Amino acid sequence: MITLILAESALELVPDNLQKHASIILHAEKLKKDPSEILLDNSWHFAAMKGIKNETKRGRPDIAHFCILEATTIPLYEKNKIKIYLHTIDDKVIYFGENIHIPKSYHRFEGLIEKLFLEKSIESNGKILLEIKEKSILALINDINPSKIIGFSTRGKKNSFENIASEIPEDACLVIGGFQKGHFSDLLQRKIDNLISIDDSPFEAHVVVARMLYEYEKTIFM
Repeated sequence: MITLILAESALELVPDNLQKHASIILHAEKLKKDPSEILLDNSWHFAAMKGIKNETKRGRPDIAHFCILEATTIPLYEKNKIKIYLHTIDDKVIYFGENIHIPKSYHRFEGLIEKLFLEKSIESNGKILLEIKEKSILALINDINPSKIIGFSTRGKKNSFENIASEIPEDACLVIGGFQKGHFSDLLQRKIDNLISIDDSPFEAHVVVARMLYEYEKTIFM
């Protein structure tokens, strides 16, 4: 079974230092929630986010939504051939149970993730569907203990999805950035065994997820 990590993802609750900003308060009031209970979202909180640390790698929860939908609606996931983790920019890890269905509606996904952040787990009929824990990306990788770590970045060595798929061992870990712009942290980049560039221009994260997993599926199902 291979592993997919959506790393340093732009998914977090509004941090303490932004909760009193007017744009945050106004948005929270519309949602009838406390500012501490809503996801940081550049679409609504652009003014509040201006100049914050790692600005271009934060406030895009929609990226996580697209990527997780791509990864959990394919035969590879349905046949339990892949394990999925989502690591956030503020060092939390979301664990996905087997054969769970993520809401296709972004608004429902948003509500689900906000609930997960607050309650730490989502259960149904005694089964844990989603769970979130405080954990660094390096600790997560050490827990997984893959034979090879393959990362995707324009800083990497040129290759193709097809070639990569043919060389992936069964216990490999694929690492794809869950953010809009920028690069992996130096700490994570040093941990990656093979850093791959598909093109000089960056692809959106969900495109890399979809195309890489499809090519890998072809090697084991076709």
